[in-house]
This record gives sequence, structure tokens and C-alpha cells, in this order.
Amino acid sequence: MTDVPSRSSPASSDRQHWPVRIYRLGQEPGDDLSSMSTAEERLEMLVVLSERMWLLSGRPLPSYSRSRLPVRVIRSS
Repeated sequence: MTDVPSRSSPASSDRQHWPVRIYRLGQEPGDDLSSMSTAEERLEMLVVLSERMWLLSGRPLPSYSRSRLPVRVIRSS
């Protein structure tokens, strides 16, 4: 059996100070992290998330040289 914090417990009172915002569905703001992090930090987040997703997929991490990356260049007219 796990303990559930009561409304008067320290864990419950801490939640009263969490920043909460309510938005209508479809009107949520974008996830712009540029004011809270550097470009380097955001790239680091991307690396960590990508590695976690590959692990969750159960597939091995791809290993190929940069010149053989699977990309497609689309040029505008």
C-alpha cells in the first residue's frame, strides 16, 4: 500500500504554489524555450530525447557517417 499525501501534508501544500495556466484546447502557446535556454542547451535536450526514444523503440541506434545521413534537400523555386 502506498501513502497518499493528505491535503494538509507538506507535499500537498507545495503544489499550491506550482505555476498553473489554463488554456482552451487548441489555443495553447508554443513550446518556445529560447528565452529560458541557450541553443546549446536545446541541442543537448534534443540529443537526450532522441537517445531515449531510440531506446524505447527497442531498435539499435543507427550508425552511419555524416555523408550517408538519410536526408532530402528540397530547394525552393
